[in-house]
Amino acid sequence: MRLTRRGLLIGAGATGGLLLAFRLVPRRYASPLAASEGERVFDSFIRLARNGDVGVAVPFCEMGQGIATLAAQIVAVEMGADWKRIGVEPAPVSPVYGDAVLAARWAPLWLGLAPSLADRPDALLARLHAEREPLQITAEGTALAAFEAPLREAAAAVRAVLCQAAAAQWGVGWETLDAQGHAVTDGKRRLAFDKLLGTAAGFDPPDPPVLRAQPPREEPGAFPEGARPACPRLDLPAKVDGSFVFSGDVRLPGMVHAAIAMGPQGDSVLASYDKQAAAQVKGLVGVVHAKRWLAAAGTTWHAADKALKAMDPRFKAAGRIADSSALDTRLDAALRKGAATLIAAQGDPDALLARPSLSVRYDVEPAVHAPLETATCTARLEEGRLELWLATQAPELARRAAARAAGVPLRDVVLYPLHAGGSFDARLDARIASQAAAIAKSLGRPVQLMWSRWQESLGSYPRTPVSAQLSAAMSPDKQRLLGWRARMALPATAIEWGTRLLGETSMPAAKAAARGKPDPMACEGALPLYAIPEKAVDHVPVDLPLPTARLRGGAAGYTAFMVESFVDECAHLAGAEPLSFRIGMLSGQPRLVACLQGAARMAMWGGGADASGQGIACWRLDLAAPEGPRSGHIAVVATARQDNGAIRVDQLSAYADIGRIVNVDIARQQIEGGLLFGLAHAIGGSTAYAAGLPLSGRLAQLGLPLLADCPKVDVVFADSAEQPFDPGELGVVVAAPAIANALFSATGARLRRLPLLSEGL
Repeated sequence: MRLTRRGLLIGAGATGGLLLAFRLVPRRYASPLAASEGERVFDSFIRLARNGDVGVAVPFCEMGQGIATLAAQIVAVEMGADWKRIGVEPAPVSPVYGDAVLAARWAPLWLGLAPSLADRPDALLARLHAEREPLQITAEGTALAAFEAPLREAAAAVRAVLCQAAAAQWGVGWETLDAQGHAVTDGKRRLAFDKLLGTAAGFDPPDPPVLRAQPPREEPGAFPEGARPACPRLDLPAKVDGSFVFSGDVRLPGMVHAAIAMGPQGDSVLASYDKQAAAQVKGLVGVVHAKRWLAAAGTTWHAADKALKAMDPRFKAAGRIADSSALDTRLDAALRKGAATLIAAQGDPDALLARPSLSVRYDVEPAVHAPLETATCTARLEEGRLELWLATQAPELARRAAARAAGVPLRDVVLYPLHAGGSFDARLDARIASQAAAIAKSLGRPVQLMWSRWQESLGSYPRTPVSAQLSAAMSPDKQRLLGWRARMALPATAIEWGTRLLGETSMPAAKAAARGKPDPMACEGALPLYAIPEKAVDHVPVDLPLPTARLRGGAAGYTAFMVESFVDECAHLAGAEPLSFRIGMLSGQPRLVACLQGAARMAMWGGGADASGQGIACWRLDLAAPEGPRSGHIAVVATARQDNGAIRVDQLSAYADIGRIVNVDIARQQIEGGLLFGLAHAIGGSTAYAAGLPLSGRLAQLGLPLLADCPKVDVVFADSAEQPFDPGELGVVVAAPAIANALFSATGARLRRLPLLSEGL
């Protein structure tokens, strides 16, 4: 029986029921990796071949962030393996890979009544949820926090049995030996791994494994920009020569291609279509429809798309349809008059803010993911067995969705996870798996469903729009902030997408579940880190007809823009230099202060004086981990200007403290990529809706920066021994406020709406 959250809460009515549930939790599972003849599997993470080659099972979706390479590097360093003998393979769905760190991070989404019971990865409820689901989802940068230790332990076990085998030959204690360069050595003699595999199979590793004294770490100073990485990305050669297999590259015998049409954004259903018109299209194989979509299959995708267009599918509203004018009206009314719920506070700023020193409004438009690779899934249903080839951040949830659509038991669904050509959290959506499974079942043959770029823009759920009023009370001399309040009007977007994802419910049901509820996760970051004595955040839930989803950076993608822009406004009101104004309020935050000072040195900060075109911003992201909280810190100085009515960003200088760095090259790529992603959403990456249709449905319409628009990007890392933090979202959240502050310096115009050009200059 699958233990659901509702079942757990019902069973927990009496203490005995809860304890019984914990006793039923298996703490050890059979390895999901099958060993072939001559192979051996260690702790479900490492496969050691008879020739000594090492395969690492990676339980994450590789989306370009380099996590597969990091996993392999952790194993190689701990094991003493040759980097050229390391490979990776996608891990199957298994409770072994349940992510308790993510379970704790998302506790408000699946344990809404009492999330504090599971807000730590070592909490019993968090582990229970991670294993029972299993929660094998790539999101929120939890991979290192959740899996570095298990990967190291598996690698240490391999090293131990190899050393035991060598010790038996040399007649020494295995504890005196080490493994380096794919061989066991005592400092003088060497035995290659492949020479030891036969006898190593007869030894058991110590329990617990003996780890190396130092975890994997690269010093930033040893790998300046342009330096050759010690462990280059494993996927790079195949991506360069074109041999890398993405979802759209899968080919099966007898496979047909499918195109799909979905309805306008909001609650729409299929009303009519002309099936006879499709019959005239050469290459048509079949037509499949569901309540909310219509698909055509053909011998080629272009034939399928042509047939789909010929049918001229029409949709009708079954409820409310997204329209930007209505969205803006609802947000405006909620911000001005809506009932608010206090969701975070330190002290009570009400008295101080009776007459605020400064109060301004910020607005954020819906932001789209726009990954380069559109959603694609290949499905084959034969003899009651459903196979899926799919790039997904949530493989178990995709399996379940496909099983329901095909009407087969979950145990008969096999998913082959593929790497994604970008995602930015778009691939948390499992709808394409159910669509492909339904089409394959209807046609009785393998099918590859690929969303067109228009359907990707139409069907994907964007990041929520937001309106907020930020107010501050300053000391009489205007040198200090004494009070702060953020009043935020937006849907309970985290509850909505969390219910849709984890509760596996439909879009209308998820919106209904979130309606009117306060949502702390949707407002994360609005309570600033700065030492302001009295501060509070209010959420005004807004029921919008637009479905929303998580986007890279999460809530900080808009709260950082608001907070760091408003702090800059307060500094300007006080006549203070923005850098020193921030540092003066960061007592107890030495790592963030060091980042601000580091970025200022890199950019030769001139104080953000009028017409300098320089702006500064900083941020901190936190994550609960088994050994305690870990944090990532970043500060960015942007240099920007107005150029013929457009924004031109000339330079982004970032100083980041992400703790111990496993791979400097990949960390730098993540910060650089995040900054450019943040730049894209600062100047574009958004769409309005008219009658449920996106007005920017093509990449060329999103205002994304071209190569010529990309600034010079400099990234420097602190040499830190703190626990490592995934840097993938740090650059994303801090880019927009730094650019907005730079434009104020350059033009004197304060831009308070994202994208920044939406108000003009």
